[in-house]
Amino acid sequence: MQQRKTAAFTYDLIRAKRRSMSLKVEENGGLTVRAPYGVKTEVIDEFVEAHGDWIRTRRQEYERIRRLRPSYTEKERQEGKQRAAQLLREKCQYFAAHMGVTYGTVTVREQRTRWGSCSARGNLSFNWKLATMPEEIVDYLVVHELAHRIEMNHSPAFWAIVEKQIPDYKERRAWLKQNGAFY
Repeated sequence: MQQRKTAAFTYDLIRAKRRSMSLKVEENGGLTVRAPYGVKTEVIDEFVEAHGDWIRTRRQEYERIRRLRPSYTEKERQEGKQRAAQLLREKCQYFAAHMGVTYGTVTVREQRTRWGSCSARGNLSFNWKLATMPEEIVDYLVVHELAHRIEMNHSPAFWAIVEKQIPDYKERRAWLKQNGAFY
């Protein structure tokens, strides 16, 4: 990785075997450019500058999220994890019985990019911050992960399973997409 500067931006350059260039703005405002091996650095610098408005918009959005997202003390984090573990175990039991599925363990973590996941072995993992969200969002996420016990993908069949339990899942999913970053 090489650090580069243009007139307006400093960025990390990663060269890779690929066909096109890409930009990524990190939550902390850092900028990463991935580019094919043969592209000249001047061309990469021009690419970055040409996307300046997009970069500034992303950085402003991340700054807004950082200002609005609550910060938690270690005590609040631990209490939240305990609350979430109890709540999510109860929700998993309830919905698994209604859906006719089984699952392995339920773990509570603090993932940066996911609210939940289901492993191939049926173990469920959830973000503890769900305990701070509205109950209907928690229900949607639990059903979503349990539906993976039947369909390990996001096919139309998967969404039909979710919809059977949560008819308004599209609204709940949209709420999560719009508001999840603030938790």
